[in-house]
Amino acid sequence: MQMKQKIEQMILAAAHRAREAGALPSADFPEVQVEEPKLEAHGDFSTNLAMTMASAQKMAPRKIAEIIVEHIHDPENFLLRTEIAGPGFLNFYLAPESWLPVLERVYREDTAFGRTNIGNGERVQVEFVSANPTGPLHVGHGRGAAVGDAVASILSACGYDVQREYYINDSGRQIRTLGRSVYLRLLQLWDRPVEFPKDAYQGQYIAELAEEILDARGKEIDALDEEDAVAECARYAASRILSGIREDLTAFGVKYDRWYSEQHLYDSGQVADAIENLRRTGQVYEKDGALWFKSTDFGDEKDRVVVRSNGETTYFASDIAYHQEKYERGFSRVIDVWGADHHGYIPRMSAAVQASGRDKDQFHVILVQLVNLLRGGEPVAMSTRAGEFVTLKDVVDEVGKDAARFLFLTRHYESPLDFDLELAKQKTNDNPVYYVQYVHARITSIGKKADEKGVAAAGWDPEAAKVLQELEEIALIKALARFPLVLQTAARLMEPHRIAYYLMDLASGFHAYYNKHRVLTDDPVLTRGRRCLVEAVRKVIRNGLDLMGVSAPEQM
Repeated sequence: MQMKQKIEQMILAAAHRAREAGALPSADFPEVQVEEPKLEAHGDFSTNLAMTMASAQKMAPRKIAEIIVEHIHDPENFLLRTEIAGPGFLNFYLAPESWLPVLERVYREDTAFGRTNIGNGERVQVEFVSANPTGPLHVGHGRGAAVGDAVASILSACGYDVQREYYINDSGRQIRTLGRSVYLRLLQLWDRPVEFPKDAYQGQYIAELAEEILDARGKEIDALDEEDAVAECARYAASRILSGIREDLTAFGVKYDRWYSEQHLYDSGQVADAIENLRRTGQVYEKDGALWFKSTDFGDEKDRVVVRSNGETTYFASDIAYHQEKYERGFSRVIDVWGADHHGYIPRMSAAVQASGRDKDQFHVILVQLVNLLRGGEPVAMSTRAGEFVTLKDVVDEVGKDAARFLFLTRHYESPLDFDLELAKQKTNDNPVYYVQYVHARITSIGKKADEKGVAAAGWDPEAAKVLQELEEIALIKALARFPLVLQTAARLMEPHRIAYYLMDLASGFHAYYNKHRVLTDDPVLTRGRRCLVEAVRKVIRNGLDLMGVSAPEQM
């Protein structure tokens, strides 16, 4: 049982005893809400229960608080003291030894510490990145990858049955544009006069793909008519780009359960079936030769075209079919991670989900804001028009997977992120990932020295743990106790930055402790107790980093 739950049960039991004794006139008790006070002087836990009970009890809150305190039973001496503050707040101060079961739990559960089963096996799909295979992944895709992967890991750790998916947009206008861009560069390599349009893909990678095709299939492509040549260039280029995307994501530590092709939706007839289902249920209508979906029936600002007047389906049509298919696969909740520029697309997609008979709460979109890439505090120059941008591979090659993933997760995804390449490489406390990883490495080093000297065995030591009485020691144990709740909150709100914040706070607590107290001392019992404490910190640091897809190094 967690400390907070134990306090809640003690309070509720005291209220019932007071009622049975006639000290409280009403048995109408609200839910007990216990929080950690922001100020340490206000105790370890606090509740405003007396205020919320006042109306039903027809009694002053402070009087209610006094009655509850009188009826608290604490045979285990769990509490050091209880105080009444202000109009009736109850502040609870725990005895130092009351925190020791937290350490025992960390050792008992080890890699599972913090994990819960609040998801109860609910099937959830997290679809993220899903960049069109028309160019390499850029740094913005990297942030989306880190967020999506971490959200999936956090939900899995909380008992959800999670699948990661990448949706390959391998059909439609953008793929045709890719093929034409490569084909035009190929014509240039043949020294044929050609005008390269502004709406074509401009990056150097297009020219490199054209050179590849020239070497591999130049004569074959040249023998085709232009339309077929463009189609062949599109297939080749999309395949090569997608292969590069897979490689980049693997190097970034992201592995998908499924890669899903948009073209498959058309080839299997699912897009046509989805449109026909909407037609049958009266949720589409014809106007100006086009077919429109009644998205306004579900809160969208206007209806949306699913089939154009020329007979071509829109991207929205395939998205409708894709999301219907997700639920048909048995997912009860679908989470999409999109770039912030897709904000306007949410209402129509939510409308499509509801039109398929699902509740709008079964669909959730995480919008990831832009990354401002810096070098030593100065913006890194990029030109979208010229097709020049910093790729995810560039960033990972320069700063490493761990630094990139951690820094992408240090801010809420709804806030723009400044990513400084020089800071990410620094081996100083100014670099958040180094600050946290260093704690794991330092404690590992302490453990090796202890093993070499034979002064303190690793593992849970209940007798030695009793010597942990210093304020910084208790503060560290309190921080460890917060991890399960932090993880649950991160899962409930789908906010992985909470794990990063927690780890930085825990690292700060360790640094404060380590700078003031020696772990390996001349007192063997004290040494065993302190090693027991710091090893528990190491385990929780490792568990948190694992959720973020970041390694826990043993030396740095």
